[in-house]
Amino acid sequence: MNLDFLRPLVAHPGSWVSVYLDATRAGENADHEVALRWRALREQLTGQGADSATLDAVEAAVQNHPYQPGRYGLAVFARDGEVAMLETLPAPPPADEASLSALPHLMPLIAQRGEEVPYVRVLADRTGADLDALEVGGAPRHRQVTGGATFPLRKVHAGGWSHRRFQQAVEESWKRNAGDVAAAAADLADQVGAEVIVVGGDVRAVQTFAGRLPKRWQDRLVQTDAGSRHAGADESPLDDVTIQAVAEIADRHTREAVDRYRAQQSDGTASSGLTDVVTRLQRGQADTVLLAHDPSSTDKLWISPDDPALISVDDHVLREAGVREPQRVRADAALVRAITGTGANLVLVAPGEVTLEHGIGAVLRYADASTAAR
Repeated sequence: MNLDFLRPLVAHPGSWVSVYLDATRAGENADHEVALRWRALREQLTGQGADSATLDAVEAAVQNHPYQPGRYGLAVFARDGEVAMLETLPAPPPADEASLSALPHLMPLIAQRGEEVPYVRVLADRTGADLDALEVGGAPRHRQVTGGATFPLRKVHAGGWSHRRFQQAVEESWKRNAGDVAAAAADLADQVGAEVIVVGGDVRAVQTFAGRLPKRWQDRLVQTDAGSRHAGADESPLDDVTIQAVAEIADRHTREAVDRYRAQQSDGTASSGLTDVVTRLQRGQADTVLLAHDPSSTDKLWISPDDPALISVDDHVLREAGVREPQRVRADAALVRAITGTGANLVLVAPGEVTLEHGIGAVLRYADASTAAR
């Protein structure tokens, strides 16, 4: 899991307000219920010492968040009177919670959000397509493509000597439009670094699109007959196919990371345990950190206010490195900051999926003398 989208939140410690709130507005009194839940969290934060300007900013963000159907939650992170990030959660949090801390409390967001896989979704017919794309940490993109061929597009049963020629002309129009859509989809996929292109809609348009897609994308293409561009058509079947394709890639990434870790375990080069992983993050050695997320953990780590990579289980290490005032924070918050700051990846693993000392391990970018000695 790439955490680059969190860089603005973890760069500098401060008085961070973190809120996880059930924002479901399904019932008749839903707005009132959300307001009551927020009021309870606001009282908690006030008791912790949060400033009123920041709490007012969070309140405004919650109140002004657009209505959406179904059950969902909000994750809000704010400081100095401004909301730095608001994320919609696909489901309400297990419990509403709020905290004031030197670093934002991001692990519940990461655990519920899961890995973002960049993708392009194509809803095609014989005139063009609607393209939607997502890149890691970026805003969703939408593009509508109208093929250059506008006539003839429909086959007719006119008969006569020109019938075959007219039918062939229609086929060529479909192919040209599919080529325009394929070119646009490939361009968008390059822009977002897509790992998969999902195409659905008109069956003939899907098939023709697949034939026109550049070869470099052929092995990352998922085809389906779900979806339609007709007005009022239900897009949820195509959404379901897209979600499944993305989930399969995310699962594959996890399996690959676990396999790499086991391989390094077998030759003695893997990092295992909190102390050793922290040391590897300091040195920039950690490529991928594997973590068994434990919401009940009370572990703490020391950090430098200025350098995300300066992290330690002992404040004396940081003082010797020139840090005048190390700060003691939640271990998971410090780890997220160090992983983000060093360009490493994070993989959350289920209990029992892989053996991890103290629930944490790391795949290393390179081994050094201490690794070889161990």
